[in-house]
Amino acid sequence: MESENLIPAKDLAAKRRSRFANESGEYANARAALLAEEIEARRHLTRLAQQRRELPPGPVVEKDYRFRDENGSEVGLVGLFGAHDTLVTYFWMYGPQRERPCPMCTNFLGGANGNGADVKQRVAFKVLGRSPVERQRAFAMERGWRDLDFVQTIGDDYARDLGLLDNEGNEYPGFTVYRRNGGEIRVFYNGEMPAEAADPGQDPRGAVDIAPLWNILDMTPEGRGTDWYPKLTY
Repeated sequence: MESENLIPAKDLAAKRRSRFANESGEYANARAALLAEEIEARRHLTRLAQQRRELPPGPVVEKDYRFRDENGSEVGLVGLFGAHDTLVTYFWMYGPQRERPCPMCTNFLGGANGNGADVKQRVAFKVLGRSPVERQRAFAMERGWRDLDFVQTIGDDYARDLGLLDNEGNEYPGFTVYRRNGGEIRVFYNGEMPAEAADPGQDPRGAVDIAPLWNILDMTPEGRGTDWYPKLTY
């Protein structure tokens, strides 16, 4: 996207036509100003995606991490790609010590399940967890998830090496994209937003926020709030 060829966002926002006859002038002006910012934000996200796609080759995965798929077969990382050259993984907080999985991970996966069949047309998409794969699948069936593929990490090397499990047994979620070229696998992208990067009053969420819940709530008067989180049951 060449910025010098783009029409200024304010000029595009000035073309706005209200769909509500009783809109006040004050609201119209504020909404046009917001629309200009939304156009700028969309353009920035487009540049961000392009910058991500243009990352140089990432580090080679040298360790032979082992996993157990839903068929009970032990496979290496390359075995998770299937027919694709790109593998998207989400490590969720559902270790064997947990009676129930993390509500935030569960919320994200609920939205991901709704897009799972579409995503898997273009890339491999696997949900990794430390619990036995049968236990992960049982919870998925409880939630009605039909389009997510669950994988058990064998041992804790994978979780520890990626900083998803600390010495006290605390788990953290992880979003990692891998790319393969023949038998060589490289990290393409790893979510690395540190806790220290959180702005005042906010969680250290990534950019972009890929959970549908928060994007919807951001469109509301109350927003996502500062002390509310999703639960497994209500």
